[in-house]
Amino acid sequence: MAKPTFNEVKALNSIAQDTKITGNIESEGDFRLDGALDGILNCTGRVVLGPEARLKGEIHSNTAEISGTVEGEITVTDLLSLKATAVISGDLIMGRFSVEPGARFSGICKMNAGDKSFSDIEFSGLKREIN
Repeated sequence: MAKPTFNEVKALNSIAQDTKITGNIESEGDFRLDGALDGILNCTGRVVLGPEARLKGEIHSNTAEISGTVEGEITVTDLLSLKATAVISGDLIMGRFSVEPGARFSGICKMNAGDKSFSDIEFSGLKREIN
């Protein structure tokens, strides 16, 4: 009889509402933000911003679901989902994109469905060059 195999479960990190963090966060697990973050969020898993979440800085992740407010750049290698309550002021780069009616977005949007890694992308304000 074969041994059962188990996938390693990464940690679920959560920042509660009424909590504010200033600085950069790196996570190999999934990350949920319901509070405020001023800084860069690097996550190899899934990022979820709740409806009351506020982020000023950058998000880099595999997938992201945004319901709150983001001032800054979002780079997602797979699916970026903007929920109806999302308010984004900044540039977006993603593999796939989903937007619910009511979501607001102001910035440059680049959809790169190829297999190119986003780690080599250089940001230069509102104008970027992506090979």
